[in-house]
Amino acid sequence: MTEPSFKSDFLRVLQERGFIHQCTDETALDALAKAGMITAYIGFDATASSLHAGSLVQIMMLRWLQKTGHKPIVLMGGGTTKVGDPSGKDQSRQLLDDAKIAENLNGIKSVFTKFLTFESLQGGHNPENAAMMVNNDDWLSQYGYIEFLRTFGTHFTINRMLTFDSVKQRLDREQPLTFLEFNYMLMQAVDFRELNLRHKCVLQMGGSDQWGNIVNGVELTRRMGEGRDGTTAFGLTTPLLTTASGAKMGKTASGAVWLNADLLSPYDYWQYWRNAEDRDVGRFLRLFTELPLDEIARLEKLEGAEINDAKKVLADEATKMLHGEDAATTARDTAQKAFEQGVLSADLPTVEIERAVLDEGIMLAALATRIGLTTSNGEARRLAQGGGLRVNDVAIMDGNQQITTADLNADGVIKLSQGKKKIVLVKPA
Repeated sequence: MTEPSFKSDFLRVLQERGFIHQCTDETALDALAKAGMITAYIGFDATASSLHAGSLVQIMMLRWLQKTGHKPIVLMGGGTTKVGDPSGKDQSRQLLDDAKIAENLNGIKSVFTKFLTFESLQGGHNPENAAMMVNNDDWLSQYGYIEFLRTFGTHFTINRMLTFDSVKQRLDREQPLTFLEFNYMLMQAVDFRELNLRHKCVLQMGGSDQWGNIVNGVELTRRMGEGRDGTTAFGLTTPLLTTASGAKMGKTASGAVWLNADLLSPYDYWQYWRNAEDRDVGRFLRLFTELPLDEIARLEKLEGAEINDAKKVLADEATKMLHGEDAATTARDTAQKAFEQGVLSADLPTVEIERAVLDEGIMLAALATRIGLTTSNGEARRLAQGGGLRVNDVAIMDGNQQITTADLNADGVIKLSQGKKKIVLVKPA
């Protein structure tokens, strides 16, 4: 089956770069995007104080939407976070109170200004397609229970809701699904209708796990908009993104790859992309950078040691977009000095350990786990046995070896390395 040839710049770019998985009516959407500016949105729930790299596909899709002349809406899930999206989860999400949701919203908002041009609050000229940021709590919290059920409940059947993956998978695994969570898809559908009414939004985008929820929103918006001029609604999803080895995007053995610099340093962010698997380089360059496709084609053909040059380009471009060019340059220089020249930099990740602990001595495996090089003592021991753990550039094969203040180098730190990918400095507190 050949892929459709899109006429609009927006869908053509998304297709060429691998963003499109499903679309409700791609021919009609393409014609609409070709004819003029459209408004589209993606929702982000405030389940943590930062988004992680798994959200970048959605953010980049909004960026390309704006770069091709259309208007993006970033929907903050202040209301839907109070319920929790059951999609892809075996258990209910932890319920957050209003104060925690507000704190998380404040944490994730700033990331979008790195990727999108928003309306200026200071006056002056705003481009017609300036991005907007809205909060679904503004309308979801205004509905009374009976009003919500009478207004929207008649448009959904339990029979159909039970067929959606977010519900079906939970029930198939015999995991409980609360009535609270069951209402999430109604709330998300109402979001689309509200944005269509308030801002003439015609397209909801999201990951493939959101397909059922998005279709609900499309159908509700069309159904309730009958008789109103210009009622149009579309849905578009991206493929489920995993690494070549099957790992979930945005997660590592050490934890989430956060987008906020206070949770993950620009250096560690740069390293995440630098350590991408060889098979992922071309795909990641298309999705997470704006490099021309012919340049990406050249880079992904590199083989052997040369593929590392392509990975450095990927790390540079991704870090520059999020943290700025200076941070990307500093991260690259720090990595080059540490891994290629053996020079330590103050920009390397540093963990303070109580001097008393180092005076007494701490097992290498325990230390590696404590500073985040490994996730468990067992993993650290296996890594050491294979020659993958180094102390001050010397391979230590015994994970039970004691590390003490005697191992401090001339700079007053202990350098722990995991292979050629990760370095953490240990400093006595």
